[in-house]
Amino acid sequence: MPLSSRGRQAGPTIANSRGQSSGGRALVACVAVSLVLFTLSSRMGDEGPFGVVRGAFQTVTSPVRYLGATVSLPFQGLGNVVTNLTADQATLSELQAENEALRARNVELEEAEQTAERLQGLLDLRDANNLQSTAARIISGSSDSWTTTVTIDKGTTSGVAPGMPVTSSGGVIGQVIESAATTSTVRLLTDENSSISAMVQSSRVQGMLNGSVTGELRLTLVGTDQSVQVGDVIVTSGLGGAFPKGLPLGEVTSVENSPGSLYLDIIVEPFSRTENYEEVLVVTSLTEEQRATADDIAAADAQDQQGTAGTTSSTSEGQGDGESTQ
Repeated sequence: MPLSSRGRQAGPTIANSRGQSSGGRALVACVAVSLVLFTLSSRMGDEGPFGVVRGAFQTVTSPVRYLGATVSLPFQGLGNVVTNLTADQATLSELQAENEALRARNVELEEAEQTAERLQGLLDLRDANNLQSTAARIISGSSDSWTTTVTIDKGTTSGVAPGMPVTSSGGVIGQVIESAATTSTVRLLTDENSSISAMVQSSRVQGMLNGSVTGELRLTLVGTDQSVQVGDVIVTSGLGGAFPKGLPLGEVTSVENSPGSLYLDIIVEPFSRTENYEEVLVVTSLTEEQRATADDIAAADAQDQQGTAGTTSSTSEGQGDGESTQ
């Protein structure tokens, strides 16, 4: 082979070797310079010249980075939408079932919490008044339009008998009028045949709390000379021996003193309504301190005598007027 040919073949090879050697040395030099600069920057911190250069670079490039983030944000949201739209039906059905299960569980927990609050209220009422009682649940309402009653799930086998008072955590709701083996019928306060001995808690004025056809409660037999105000609390008086003394009944909402009337017209709003309660207490017996005292009975008799005297006086005045006009 001619010498000139060998020279032509060797020339490119030598050039390539020299280029690779130069590129390697440049790479090594760049790495070395980078390490030196990194070390100096770490030692000098943000206050050195490198920190100043880095801060200036970040300031200059900040608008560009913000613009890039703003431009890419809609595409990220679009990607999420596409991902949701392309989710398979099995995944969507699973999520829906999980959501329904959580909703049902939330309802169960809410119901359990309300039941616990009602039961705690009954326990507080029982303990505060030292009631001898048995717990029951309301299972149905009136079966006809002539009476206002409810049915509870306790009867004679549980010691429940006619005449026993029934109360919720808010106050008295009525009285047992019939008992079977496992159920009992309770006449509510608002029934027109309901009548309970009651008194004004603050003034101790005695009266009778009567139901009506309209479901309105009235405190009767309270003379016009007695003090009763709107907002007064009405409680059981203990007279008659059926109801314990001091159980809450309702609150006075209206007091009217009609001209010529011997008694006040008093409207009472009951504290308890059966639509707001499910659990109740049946008071099975009374202790001695829960009964009306001799002083309570004497006060009631004195009030009755005042009412009778007022009636007699009114009648006599009417007759005297009649004779004088003849």
